[in-house]
Amino acid sequence: MNSLQEQIRTLKTQFDHDLNAATSAQELEAVRVAFLGRSGHMTHCMTQLKTLSLEEKQAIGPLINELKSMMAEQCDQKKAALILALAEQANLKKKQFDVTAYLPQPYRGTKHIYSTFIEQIETIFISMGYTIADGPELETDYNNFEALNIPADHPARDMHDTFWISDVPNMLLRTHTSPIQIRSMKAQQPPLAVAAPGRVYRNESVDASHGFLFAQIECMFVDKNVSMAHLLATAKTFLQQLFEKKDLEIRVRPGYFPFVEPGVEIDATCPFCTTGCSTCKKTRWIELLGAGLIHPNVLKACSIDPNIYSGFAFGMGLERLAMLKYGINDIRLFHSSSIHFLNQF
Repeated sequence: MNSLQEQIRTLKTQFDHDLNAATSAQELEAVRVAFLGRSGHMTHCMTQLKTLSLEEKQAIGPLINELKSMMAEQCDQKKAALILALAEQANLKKKQFDVTAYLPQPYRGTKHIYSTFIEQIETIFISMGYTIADGPELETDYNNFEALNIPADHPARDMHDTFWISDVPNMLLRTHTSPIQIRSMKAQQPPLAVAAPGRVYRNESVDASHGFLFAQIECMFVDKNVSMAHLLATAKTFLQQLFEKKDLEIRVRPGYFPFVEPGVEIDATCPFCTTGCSTCKKTRWIELLGAGLIHPNVLKACSIDPNIYSGFAFGMGLERLAMLKYGINDIRLFHSSSIHFLNQF
């Protein structure tokens, strides 16, 4: 028997085996290309046919053509069978679908950006040896104003648009978190290192940069021989860690706050640029903290001798810090309950 004839028989056996083993359209296409493709087995047989004698060509040529036609027909039949099987499978799956078994993906709660950001700040202060303190949001006039060197006739009260409680004399929604410092100094003698975050209230109109409800944090340190150097070093370390910028620098300007003397405003180099940007208004500096050395009258109000002890305090708005750190352009988003906004954090 001619070797090409034997090869044709072997190819038919191999084709039948591979065709039966194909269970997907991709596998079927691989079989078709292997046997009928431009570089396939049957093309190779046709190439060998040219080397045979005329009599051998007349005997073997029809066998090759017959086998090619048979392979092509069986490939088409198998393709049609696979398409039908897939359609029947899909239809069966559709019929078996149990609508009562469908459970939509529930929303999963996450921490509000307030909680996350306050935890970050608290972690920084705790790492510096500070205690986190809290206090009531409904405060006395004495703790909120008088003990902080702001008596009833003091003009600084005009800067606090206060929510007074009409049915309870001398009670108000606190306008800053400084009363927590008063309560801490009354409860414990120095040394004291306290950071006090919390919500505060001021009767202000609401816009993109103001709200009647917002959050503050104030830091206080009281001990012997506390100086402005301690204040500046603490403020700089805190800001460097918060914005994750070890090269962040600060500058100090005079500022007025009734409960500190001297009072200063602390600016920081813009954490987002080196040449000026829209965040820092092209100045490369951002105003962040109000600070100063605790006024002797405040220490006296808390039964702390200012001749022995001194201290510093600084405070800041948490929303302002969060808006800077995360690029938020509207303070109202913090209270909007917008899932799209909150999911970013």
